Amino acid sequence: MEESWKLFYTFGILVFGLAAQWAAVKSDGGSLSCGFPAIYNFGDSNSDTGGISAAFTELPPPNGETFFGHPAGRACDGRLIIDFIAENLQLPYLSAYLDSVGTNFRHGANFATGGSSIRSPGYSPFNLGVQISQFIQFKARTTALYNQLSLSRRIPLTISSLPRPAEFSQALYTFDIGQNDLAHGFQVTTENQVRASIPNIIGQLSQAIHLLYKEGARFFWIHNTGPLGCLPYNVLYDKSKPGNLDKNGCVKPLNAVAMEFNRQLKDKISRLKTQLPFAKFTYVDVYSAKYALISSAKTLGYVDPVNFCCGSFYGYQINCGKKAIVNGTVYGNPCNHPSRHISWDGIHYSQAANMWVADRILNGSLSDPPVPIQDACHHQRNM
Repeated sequence: MEESWKLFYTFGILVFGLAAQWAAVKSDGGSLSCGFPAIYNFGDSNSDTGGISAAFTELPPPNGETFFGHPAGRACDGRLIIDFIAENLQLPYLSAYLDSVGTNFRHGANFATGGSSIRSPGYSPFNLGVQISQFIQFKARTTALYNQLSLSRRIPLTISSLPRPAEFSQALYTFDIGQNDLAHGFQVTTENQVRASIPNIIGQLSQAIHLLYKEGARFFWIHNTGPLGCLPYNVLYDKSKPGNLDKNGCVKPLNAVAMEFNRQLKDKISRLKTQLPFAKFTYVDVYSAKYALISSAKTLGYVDPVNFCCGSFYGYQINCGKKAIVNGTVYGNPCNHPSRHISWDGIHYSQAANMWVADRILNGSLSDPPVPIQDACHHQRNM
């Protein structure tokens, strides 16, 4: 009887311990598996949630109309892939680091800004090196402030919007950048020169990751670049021969360079796994997801992928949110059904397209290693 009681008592302690661990994993808005308490994102307009609007001029309506009901700092009618990442991990949408109004950094910060590239020069002054410097300063200053306020216990509301110092090493660090390096290169140099620049671009990305690792970052989720040649802007302005369009209407030379960039990026990440042994890297093949969407547009109920919803590159160029009347023709009226468009404004994807892509990358089926984002803290075999 006594032995049975001891066994029951031991079993009870074990169950209680497992339950406590499960509760800890689920607590504080974290994901169910790794329990990431925060996301720190680096990138360009594909993941900018308000940085470029805060730094310069706010993106005008109808940006944001589908989901937020008003402009929300995103070059989109609604949510971006980074927003679906946050939802998947049961975390709030990321505040832009550059935004001084209404920001909350308790569960991370977004350093991405529209037009950013890995290296300079480019379209934006906020290249990846600047974004990493901003993060390092952000980490140092918020840690010092949190520790100071924790000791004084005088401003609890301020503390509630600050990241916890111990959680920087537990957070997920996401990257979606590189597209503008290639796009800018094609505008100012030749295809061969763009190809020759890729090792240097990838090398600077590697340096940025090394700096984050030195700061304690351990979990990295890195998107490759999308099919540059499929963006309506590039298709419409392409000056190459007609034979340079593939069966889906995309510019083959642009996509070929994007695929070479992605090949070298994947090789670099494989080497980083050896160089930074305590880090966990997930390489995410966003290119394949986006190209699959474009290839299947008609069967999925979308309009022609070259068509876009907002702004104009047909006959008269005007940015999304602006209007112009030229010889009696009105340019800039947004479409009535953004959800039927893959492209929102000729350069950026619609919310519907972002959701479709997110559904296909967050489960890990297009990742190396093939792990869903909730498990990106675990080691698994390579694909």
